[in-house]
Amino acid sequence: MKKLLILAPLALSLMAQSNPISTAVKANYTGIKNNLVKSADKMPEELYSFKATADVRGFGQLIGHVANAAYSYCAAAAGEKNPNTINIEKEKTSKADLSQALKDAFAFCDTVYDGMTDAKGAELVKRGNNEVARLGILVSNSTHMNEHYGNIVTYMRLKNLVPPSSEPRK
Repeated sequence: MKKLLILAPLALSLMAQSNPISTAVKANYTGIKNNLVKSADKMPEELYSFKATADVRGFGQLIGHVANAAYSYCAAAAGEKNPNTINIEKEKTSKADLSQALKDAFAFCDTVYDGMTDAKGAELVKRGNNEVARLGILVSNSTHMNEHYGNIVTYMRLKNLVPPSSEPRK
């Protein structure tokens, strides 16, 4: 067991060296994923319906939208059928349901990011009418997540909550 613990960091270091692009893409995803999960957990239940203005998504709808999109992007990158069969944004409304749906979507995505290598990431897969590199789709997922985290930060600040990315480091 001690040998395994000693060799684990070496194995991770070698993996990063042999797959620097996919490792960097996964690191970016992991950071924004953590901020989104913490935001979903931190926002009080009664504020899940809060909208910055009448014509935009509410906080809970943003969480549902990000979950829907994560499933879509990650399934496409994996070359698989989307395992999500519902419109989370429209069908889930409680904090518990939306927070769990987001975590479930990210658990699915984690398997895709974990299995990605630079070589596999360069493979082209069908996305709509185009063929796109698997890693390109995963970068688009993180970009989309970051875009909506920006919305979420605004919602949290409007309600005097400190977003996870602005919390003091421990």
